[in-house]
Amino acid sequence: MEQIRVDIEWYDHNFGACLGDNVPGAVALTAKTYDELMKEIPETLRFHVEGMIADGDDVPAWLRDGEYEFDYHLDTAALIRSCEQYASLAAISRASGVNERQLSHYANGIKKPRPQQRKRIVEGLHEIGRKLIAVV
Repeated sequence: MEQIRVDIEWYDHNFGACLGDNVPGAVALTAKTYDELMKEIPETLRFHVEGMIADGDDVPAWLRDGEYEFDYHLDTAALIRSCEQYASLAAISRASGVNERQLSHYANGIKKPRPQQRKRIVEGLHEIGRKLIAVV
């Protein structure tokens, strides 16, 4: 099964996504919410493939037959924004040890974290998830 890389970013109050280089043509889309974007990604790709077929473009068999899966990569702002309905910046700060104000800068795209700082944020989100799952 072919993997299609999906790069997701947060910019100017919208989520944006671009599909990987193994998809012919340029496919980019935006949505106001993360859930809306996740719904739109497969629909947009299907529309793109249908258009390519109608235009007589060369479409790889795996893409035409739907034999692919998405591999999502979120930038730090998109990651924090996608989780904000489940965890506040204060909760993420407590779980990750990253200053809440700094998290706000990352969430708004004002600053970009170093890789080790991003790792702390991801681990903090995982910790929140583990605690939520443990609730009986």
